[in-house]
Amino acid sequence: MDHDANQFIQNRVFDEIQVGDRAQLVRTLRPDDIHLFAVMSGDVNPTHVDPEFARSSQFREVVGHSMWGSTLISTILGTEFPGPGTVYVSQGLNFHRPITIGDTLTISVTCREKFEHNHHILFDCVALNQDGLKVIDGIAEVQAPTEKIKRARIHLPEVTISDRELRYGHLLSITAGKAPIPIAVVHPCDAESLRGPIQAAQAGLVIPVLVGPETKIRAVAEQEGIDLHGVRIIDVAHSHEAAETAVTLAREGQVEALMKGSLHTDELMSAVISKAGGLRTSRRISHVFMADVPTYPHPLLITDAAINIEPTLEDKVDIIQNAIDLAHVMGLPEPKVAILSAVETVTSKIRSTIDAAALCKMADRGQIKGGLLDGPLAFDNAVSLVAAKTKGIRSLVAGNADILVVPDLESGNMVAKQLEYLANALMAGVVLGARVPIVLTSRADTAETRAASCAIAQLMAHKKREARLA
Repeated sequence: MDHDANQFIQNRVFDEIQVGDRAQLVRTLRPDDIHLFAVMSGDVNPTHVDPEFARSSQFREVVGHSMWGSTLISTILGTEFPGPGTVYVSQGLNFHRPITIGDTLTISVTCREKFEHNHHILFDCVALNQDGLKVIDGIAEVQAPTEKIKRARIHLPEVTISDRELRYGHLLSITAGKAPIPIAVVHPCDAESLRGPIQAAQAGLVIPVLVGPETKIRAVAEQEGIDLHGVRIIDVAHSHEAAETAVTLAREGQVEALMKGSLHTDELMSAVISKAGGLRTSRRISHVFMADVPTYPHPLLITDAAINIEPTLEDKVDIIQNAIDLAHVMGLPEPKVAILSAVETVTSKIRSTIDAAALCKMADRGQIKGGLLDGPLAFDNAVSLVAAKTKGIRSLVAGNADILVVPDLESGNMVAKQLEYLANALMAGVVLGARVPIVLTSRADTAETRAASCAIAQLMAHKKREARLA
């Protein structure tokens, strides 16, 4: 019976329905239901979609659209009782209390009265929440079908809500309550590289110090309508001098992070790694992308896709340790590290598989600490439990990786950019292994991406402060 109900949709015709007959539907309100209803209807009342506003409303939390509950009444009438062939005539509703996230509604429709001359039926409709309290009631009038209909049930596609603004807000929330950090922005002489740190400053993440030709910076600000009131600007002649000046500020402790503006990466990093710069540590410098992918259950750290072109085995030790340390800063006590290759078996024909096997053994011997490593793993095995099980891979990392370690810069850059442009991932990036975090963004990155990267740099700077006080 249940199997048949899952495979087919069929109605109850007018003559089969008796007064007092009823049908029920049970549904729980999820956050995605609210977002999807808002998208479908265009109803973006802040009571439903703005948590900050909702906290100041009479309900003190986000509530679902009242009409979401009414659509469940329509669902019963149109698909089950009476079902296919039913024509809505009228619907009267009373709304008694809000529907909050997690509430489970039991919708009941009961035949109240039948009219033979036109095959109309009146239904009493009521929705009760999990506490048995009335949420909605009313009366529906429909024209019931007179011919039996049985059709294969149409299985709807899954819908993924890709709310970048929501994910962006969640990323910024990791630094909630922390004071903004001073950051030197190197040569911010185009719209996005200037708008990014200003947006981050407005979010309470950083106190930007703009280092570059002041005339150019102010011209961009005026053209783009960016307010620089109260923002410190250090006037230098060109990008090379801007990089050296920013590095000096970091070395002297005047700023706690650096941020790349509209200059080439090599120009900034040359100043960072030079002996005069004084920002080198014993660690190999590396880069991590943080990708918030709508189709993956938690953020992914991808390393190294921006600094080390063809890292050696020894380089990869530092690259992995840098990423593990960042994961710890972000609240992951034992991140799962997938060392990627084209295949999941070790073969001398592919160097990255040999490196992966060696790195896992090095972790076993304590040469890499704080993470759970496995590899080689192909990309699908690293992020999909189904793919890992299909290939018979038994691993605590496979299918649920937190960190993806790529074989080289080329493959890493492709992975990161594909996630960003094809999977709508929200990206942030930071350079690790220097004395201060470095926000290293692409010229194509949006102000949103730059501000998100500042959130990671802020978190790292505060962890460093705590370590000094410990």
